[in-house]
Amino acid sequence: MFSILNRFYHQLGSPKEFYPISTVTTPIFGLLALALFIPGAYLGLVVAPADYQQGDSYRIIFVHVPAAWLSLMIYVIMAVAAAIALIWRMKMAFAVVICSAPIGAVFTALALITGSLWAKPTWGTWWVWDARLTFELILLFLYVGIFSMYHAFDERRIGERATALLSIVGVVIVPIIHYSVEWWSSLHQGQTVFRDGGPAMPPSMLTPLLLMAGSATFFYGYALFLNLRAHVLEENKGKQWVQGMAKKWIKRG
Repeated sequence: MFSILNRFYHQLGSPKEFYPISTVTTPIFGLLALALFIPGAYLGLVVAPADYQQGDSYRIIFVHVPAAWLSLMIYVIMAVAAAIALIWRMKMAFAVVICSAPIGAVFTALALITGSLWAKPTWGTWWVWDARLTFELILLFLYVGIFSMYHAFDERRIGERATALLSIVGVVIVPIIHYSVEWWSSLHQGQTVFRDGGPAMPPSMLTPLLLMAGSATFFYGYALFLNLRAHVLEENKGKQWVQGMAKKWIKRG
């Protein structure tokens, strides 16, 4: 079993081996994202009852919360990939860092925008310099900085190492964001789903929230693999195996 996993791990670490595997896995991620999104959106926007305090305005959580979760999860994945890349010099691990950054930025921006839309009817203002909101904004700048830093270097190897180091150093912001509502006085709502004593949400609200979170996770996988495929072709366009595929595509066309 270990030998099979080890072989699969090294296959994913090789651009040449990764590309044909991703041809199969990429659409699977997309289909799973869609399969969870449809029931999640229907249950959250149509079936779930209105909140007794916020009415229907709370329904934005079915976008806001998954986006916020993914903004943190993606950065952790980037930090782990960066460590693997620096220790074992794995090319695809560097690629995961670079290709995840714009996706993480989109999820973080979505979390901030939907949070502002939710804050207006709840807090009476679009924005407050609350600890969680402020650090989430810093996280957005980190994502943009990592992506920009990579493309700022003419020497790709230097850019890869610089972005990997920044990803590892910056991961400290993840627990700060997660525990900010406990460490500082905050207007932001505390833990509702993952907390001692179980979720503070009824199943009619929790179920669509988890479905939407699952959909967002698979969508990240889908978008990541699309980015990785494009990155692999760009970085290996001079290699014989890429040129061979290009010739086959031309013949088919």
